[in-house]
Amino acid sequence: MKPVMVIGGGVAGIQAALDLADRGLEVHLVEKTPSIGGVMAQLDKTLPTMDCSICILAPKMIECFRHPNITIHTQSQVKEVSGGTGNFDVKVLKEPRSVDESKCTGCGICSQKCPTKVIDGWQEGLTTRKAVYIMFPQAVPLTATIDREHCLYFQKGVCQVCSKVCPAGAIDYEQRPEELNLNVSSIVVATGFQEYDPTELKEYGYGRFKDVLTAMEFERLVCASGPTGGHLNRPSDNKLAHRVAFVQCVGSRTHKKGYPFCSSVCCMYATKEAVLIKEHDPTSEVNVFYMDLKVFGKGFQQFVNRAKSHYGVNYVRGRPGEIRMNPLTNDLTIWYEDTANGDVSSMEADLAVLCTTMIARPENVELAKALGLELDEWDFFKSLNPLTNPVETGMPGVFLCGCSHGPRDIPESVAEASGAAACAAEVARRFM
Repeated sequence: MKPVMVIGGGVAGIQAALDLADRGLEVHLVEKTPSIGGVMAQLDKTLPTMDCSICILAPKMIECFRHPNITIHTQSQVKEVSGGTGNFDVKVLKEPRSVDESKCTGCGICSQKCPTKVIDGWQEGLTTRKAVYIMFPQAVPLTATIDREHCLYFQKGVCQVCSKVCPAGAIDYEQRPEELNLNVSSIVVATGFQEYDPTELKEYGYGRFKDVLTAMEFERLVCASGPTGGHLNRPSDNKLAHRVAFVQCVGSRTHKKGYPFCSSVCCMYATKEAVLIKEHDPTSEVNVFYMDLKVFGKGFQQFVNRAKSHYGVNYVRGRPGEIRMNPLTNDLTIWYEDTANGDVSSMEADLAVLCTTMIARPENVELAKALGLELDEWDFFKSLNPLTNPVETGMPGVFLCGCSHGPRDIPESVAEASGAAACAAEVARRFM
């Protein structure tokens, strides 16, 4: 049977790849970053069970890496697709790591000695990394990557410290982009999402006030593997944050600035992060500003009830109109209307967390053209029918899962991945 391609190496893509491989099919897993894992690898805990996120994901990543039927193509993107169902010809462009994957042991010496510091995107910009780096400690493959845009050798022709100190001789400055031509029977699209940038919402001060963070930035701040080791030190002055406010529906459920759809997950991840704060410091003051609570998943309502009754998380029904900062203390003031009584009030906070919506990845536009797929008005991939055929598309043999076609949580993404894999496997068997 011909191989199947999975585009996207997040939890949905990993699940789809494993399901297909366990059915005896050869799988090409295409991921544009240096490691598989996606956003789930950045999370501290999952909800509503509060299990360690990477503890769940890492075994699946390793199984994916070691599975004899799966070939992982990192730093790779699909550029062209031709043919049709059962016979897709896919052109994949693989960018160079400048490190030989077969030699690199992941020891990290090159990164320790590298003199160039760069803002660390995986840590959501809260700290720095080196120009040669391993994406995160559990990265798969556990191989260093040279950031050519910031490496002194590639920019100025000097340095080469990493090459001198690498005990395995794995540094390879001569690597070039590689074009792969793959023939596959079917394709699963699991490209994920990106977080909405709230900079345009001037009233919240994001980008101007250091202690106004997005939910993903806060996720790294509160995580034990984050830049503060899990301590709630606010970025402006390293002071321990005792009063934290969460603002729901940032960039969602609006027709002005942002998107009209519900993000579907921010009610629950705000509750999870609020509980994490209370577990770190039971005396902390945590307020969640919301419009409506949408807690429809298994165990979700009980989780919110427990956050209120057991942990003392306070929920305020009302969308804040403005966040101001005191330049003398760096403390924040949240102005809001409490819809329970109609009063306009204010509340002091050490830290404000903007619960931003999931939006489509910008690459969806070019990928849709290559695959012959339709996009909706927000650039998510359009399924054949969201109710009766949620993973199927207008292009036979191409299937969707996870946040590639709209906001979803992890359990729904994984369930869809298994469904998409089953459909892709059926196509592979029909055209064997």
